[in-house]
Amino acid sequence: MSAYEPKEILIDDISLLEPEATYSYADYLKWTFEERVELIKGKLFRMSPAPRRTHQEIGGAIFTEVHHFLKTKSCRVYHAPFDVRFPNLTNDPDDQTFTVVQPDICVVCDPAKLDEAGCKGAPDLVVEILSPATASRDLNEKYHLYEEHGVKEYWVVYPGENVLEIYDLVEGRYASRGKFVREDTVSSSVLEGFVIKLEEVFEEVR
Repeated sequence: MSAYEPKEILIDDISLLEPEATYSYADYLKWTFEERVELIKGKLFRMSPAPRRTHQEIGGAIFTEVHHFLKTKSCRVYHAPFDVRFPNLTNDPDDQTFTVVQPDICVVCDPAKLDEAGCKGAPDLVVEILSPATASRDLNEKYHLYEEHGVKEYWVVYPGENVLEIYDLVEGRYASRGKFVREDTVSSSVLEGFVIKLEEVFEEVR
């Protein structure tokens, strides 16, 4: 007689979750509700509703430029929703992985980190476009998360100010390269040869 296989319980309503509980990526995979969430060190964070128009336009402009630049290169660029898992150890299974986030844009240059579920490990470059609902998380929890796990370059876009701030990982800590405005042209320390004019990124922002 075959062993009893318990049925996997799927969660189709976010209200069934306990906000203060600790969850793993294995739990995350059982959630079938439409609302997008992230896990940071096991804690549940709701994502903002559909991004505002300016958020979409800025993200689209950056993604398009990076995607075009990488066409003949080995790195790959992805935009949300795209799961990035941060295990503490490379071989940690799903039930021992407690962080999964969805950056607005990320670039991954190590193909070994990519699988059908997304990215397991640190992307080389992450872009977050601030929104009222997520700004504090992007500037605090995610900032420290990306720094801790070795994301080499972190771009933070302030849509209301038409400003881009770039952080470079230097000896394990982020150092701000500066804040750049619409009139500036910026480059990437990770993607050698990539430059982007911010007037094109903020072109549709009024």
